[in-house]
Amino acid sequence: MYGAILGDMIGAPYEFDMGDKTKVFPLFGRNSRFTDDTVMTVAVAEALMDSIGKSDDEIKDALVASMRKWGNDYPNAGYGQRFYAWLWSKDPQPYGSYGNGSAMRVSSAGWLFGTLEQMRRIARLTAEVTHNHPEGIKGAEATASAIFLARTGSGKAEIKDYIIREFGYDLSRTCNEIRPDYHHVESCQQTVPEAITAFLEGNDFEDVIRTAVSLGGDCDTLTCIAGSIAEAFYGVPDELIAECRKRLPKDMLAVLDRFDAAAERI
Repeated sequence: MYGAILGDMIGAPYEFDMGDKTKVFPLFGRNSRFTDDTVMTVAVAEALMDSIGKSDDEIKDALVASMRKWGNDYPNAGYGQRFYAWLWSKDPQPYGSYGNGSAMRVSSAGWLFGTLEQMRRIARLTAEVTHNHPEGIKGAEATASAIFLARTGSGKAEIKDYIIREFGYDLSRTCNEIRPDYHHVESCQQTVPEAITAFLEGNDFEDVIRTAVSLGGDCDTLTCIAGSIAEAFYGVPDELIAECRKRLPKDMLAVLDRFDAAAERI
């Protein structure tokens, strides 16, 4: 999950098209902080670890409980309006969203399950508790699939072909073609393909992060998604993990440590 969280932290200062659409920028500064992307990534990971082997309904219940617990513990992390209302609702129900929140929080699903079929089912569940629009579900499944394929040895061409074939995303544009007109948009349809393209063009973990930030738009979430895939393919340099951990509270670090141990057993 470090890739997702680092993407969130590094992209956060440049959200809402605040960057210069360049790959040349300091990776960390005083505004490099975690946002709702990290909080929900941790929440989903905890829920999935707590509910491995249980029924779909039990997994969904665990997801709802964990997301609401972490969301209420960190209420000012920058949630969207509809998700914030869901956090505080007496009867939280999915609300048909196709926002990119389903894709930014799903990374743990790509690591915790042994088969692609099982992983896709779980990724779908993580979306359905809120983002039950077909595009919201697709964004989560596509992101988790790219992570699964990357961590299990697939090459970039194979990952690209699978995403196009299974999810129908247009991955034909280069980042240079995307960058000039790309703007802040929070849908899966206009975030997930761009994040995957940034991963496909990057030369190593840091280069993927810099490429994703350079696109602009909803920069923390786009870079969170790209970073989650890049971690599975390249790994994360130790110095970046150390920087990440310095910026996280103890309760999140505990989940990360537990997740690392669980992922090693898969």
